[in-house]
Amino acid sequence: MHELSLIAGLFPILEEKAGEQDAKSVTFVRLRVGRLSGVVPELLETAFDAYKKGTFAEKASLEVILVPLKVRCRACGIIMELEEPVFACTGCDGNDLEILEGRDIFLDRLEIEV
Repeated sequence: MHELSLIAGLFPILEEKAGEQDAKSVTFVRLRVGRLSGVVPELLETAFDAYKKGTFAEKASLEVILVPLKVRCRACGIIMELEEPVFACTGCDGNDLEILEGRDIFLDRLEIEV
């Protein structure tokens, strides 16, 4: 369950961003999670709920937005979103695809109480 380590890595960022605004607490966090990131959103939420206890983000809620896998076919140039990581071009049926989006995780929104 690497989701717990991801959340553990998130908290110093939250603390730094909240500290920049002299915030009392963090109230909301939104993460954008790529479909190819290897993260299970439900486990990420469970890890967040477990990790936040007793911290400055104890009352915070977490929203996870799944980012679709977006690829470009190097053969025909078509750009497409794939629901599943099945790497075949819908235009030419080729499999030489460049991943444009969908494998990253990033902090999209942070709300604080000052």
